[in-house]
Amino acid sequence: MTKTLQNVAVLALIAVLAASALPCRAADSAVLRNGFSIRHERRETIGAITRLYTNGDAASFVDIPTTEIDHFEAALPDPSKEISKPQGAGNAPYPIDLAQLVKQASGTYQLDPDLVTSVIRAESGFNTRAVSPKGARGLMQLMPQTASQLGVQNAFDPQANVEAGTRYLRELLERYNFDLIKALAAYNAGPQRVEQYGGVPPYYETRTYVARIVRDFNKKKVEAKNAAQTAAKKNLSAKRASPSKPKVSSAQAEASLTTASPKAFN
Repeated sequence: MTKTLQNVAVLALIAVLAASALPCRAADSAVLRNGFSIRHERRETIGAITRLYTNGDAASFVDIPTTEIDHFEAALPDPSKEISKPQGAGNAPYPIDLAQLVKQASGTYQLDPDLVTSVIRAESGFNTRAVSPKGARGLMQLMPQTASQLGVQNAFDPQANVEAGTRYLRELLERYNFDLIKALAAYNAGPQRVEQYGGVPPYYETRTYVARIVRDFNKKKVEAKNAAQTAAKKNLSAKRASPSKPKVSSAQAEASLTTASPKAFN
């Protein structure tokens, strides 16, 4: 393992077992060109990126290239219901709430949703029909043998794919005593290669893959931390700027009672 990978993983290791995000409220949905629908409380454009705040706070967001967003629409009326294919839709693409799928899976296996999202971005670029040259399929690029071992019948089913991929990532983390670098390397190159080389195998693809995920994950955590600190400073400044009530000493209070008119007590 290189020193660069060790350094870039510091923040990631802190948040690997973070709890899942707060429940989503009714909000707009960003419908992507690949068929996904991401529900969010608010959004902002940052250069070529549109940042979707999934829970309305600065700590929970997804960055999407603006060119990948087809349009915005109202959220599903009941976000607690499972998403299903509309009647008569056939095999046509339909909106999928990726944030909700990730939240459910990461909550089940006690992983940080941002970590799972970073893996999906690196694996498939959010393409549900992605197929690698080696045969890996779906959002989290499950190999047929791995999918079969995890009980996945259709690797192109977004919910089944994300659930199984998150479960597999959790199993790898446990296998390597929550060493995120080894777990990610095993997800990409296979556990046998990690054990063969005693860490990240000397493959350019694997090393680049690990660094890309950790960098993306850490970026989110740093931005969330900075946003939280900025919000805290604003709240502190607002409190200091607000006029405070004049303090009355006990002596002043006693004097006011002594000189008060009798009518005030009637």
